[in-house]
Amino acid sequence: MAVKKITKRWLFNNLGVILVILIALEIGFAIGIKAFYYNNVHSTIMAQASFVTSQMTAYSEDSSANFTTQVRSLVENFDQRDKMELMAVDLDGNVLFTSSGFQPGSQVYMPDFWQALQSSDGVGYMNEVVNGEKIMAVTVVSPVDENQPAAMRFAVSLDAIDHQIILFILMITLVGVAIIFFVIFSSSYFINSIVNPVGEVGETARKIAQGDFGARLHKKNDDEIGELCDTINYMAEELSANEKMKNDFISSVSHELRTPLTAIKGWAETLSDMQTDMDPEMLGKGMRVINSETQRLAQMVEELLDFSRLQSGRMQLNRERLDLVAELSDAVLMFEERAKHEGKQLIYEEPDEIASFYGDKNRLRQVFVNIIDNALKYSDQGDTVAIQANVTNQNACITVMDTGCGIKESDLPRIKEKFFKANSTRRGSGIGLAVADEIVSLHGGKLDITSKEGVGTQVTICFPLGEEKQEP
Repeated sequence: MAVKKITKRWLFNNLGVILVILIALEIGFAIGIKAFYYNNVHSTIMAQASFVTSQMTAYSEDSSANFTTQVRSLVENFDQRDKMELMAVDLDGNVLFTSSGFQPGSQVYMPDFWQALQSSDGVGYMNEVVNGEKIMAVTVVSPVDENQPAAMRFAVSLDAIDHQIILFILMITLVGVAIIFFVIFSSSYFINSIVNPVGEVGETARKIAQGDFGARLHKKNDDEIGELCDTINYMAEELSANEKMKNDFISSVSHELRTPLTAIKGWAETLSDMQTDMDPEMLGKGMRVINSETQRLAQMVEELLDFSRLQSGRMQLNRERLDLVAELSDAVLMFEERAKHEGKQLIYEEPDEIASFYGDKNRLRQVFVNIIDNALKYSDQGDTVAIQANVTNQNACITVMDTGCGIKESDLPRIKEKFFKANSTRRGSGIGLAVADEIVSLHGGKLDITSKEGVGTQVTICFPLGEEKQEP
């Protein structure tokens, strides 16, 4: 029963869609091929018109010969007369002479001539059936006002071109019919090989949906169904990895939150016990630790809030005109004392250029702080963190390089993923870099990371400075 239903839907519903698509493609092809041929004819005519017009201008400047005689010679010796007819027309619309050598017996129907006289560019166009023959004609007004003839008219018969277009359409129609017959016959052979594997895929997908990430499909054939099996298996592996990453993230965040809370609680209890005998040095040290750990705690909470806003699409940018270099310099200034305290060298030379940018001041500083903090965090005593800013008319590129532990080559493609931590021995929630990358993207910029384990890491952030890219 299922086979009959799927077969019926496959043969009728999908065949109908394919038929509509083929008809649409054939119509599109017919329109496109017609436009292609007609545009080529029009381009050829305009090229010849430009040449003839330049010749007429040259004749008008030559006072040694009669202008009309020269134009007549030009028309009668027109080298493209086997492809198109060239006519010289006077101001009243009478054909003076033609490249074919035959003088028309009566006034020729030339709406393009009157259009050219009235148009601002002096060019008229016609594409109509005249006396049973389809004609494309272009009339160009003579650039010499005081002489006759008044215009030059180029006419081409489109009958041969239309026959060629019809031949192409017939060929495409035959191809479409062949495709339809192929679909009908081939579908009946493959339909049964789809029904049974689909049921197995559905059963396995239900197990995965219920939390059994160990469920796997056995790939029987190297076809679309086999590819679907690979995809389902890959999905199960990714869901399992994400579940593990989420659990690791919760564990890491819990640990990261507990560490500053423990320090704050311990020093608070210590200072509380010392109320009667307060040591100023001990008090200052305790307050510095409490303040530092409170800031660290607030930063982690803010990262979590930013990540939540990004995931739900609720992050708003408060854009204003600012100087990217100044914001970077302020961010670097925040880490100078920390670098000295940790025995690390922080190198930064502020450029003289001003990088005028339209963005969110607080969010951009958050990006700079996060990148510099990571560079110091993953560096050891004696390592160097170098910060550079290069400003051009189009872009502002900020580079942060460190000589720290670096990142494994296998971890580098996932380094900007949420929850991912390449080095679990260093503190951090694993979402700061993901948040920074999203903020840079919202500003139209790009964040790239290159690294080599044991050598160091380089982070490059580039922002477009073009006004049209910043202010809609």
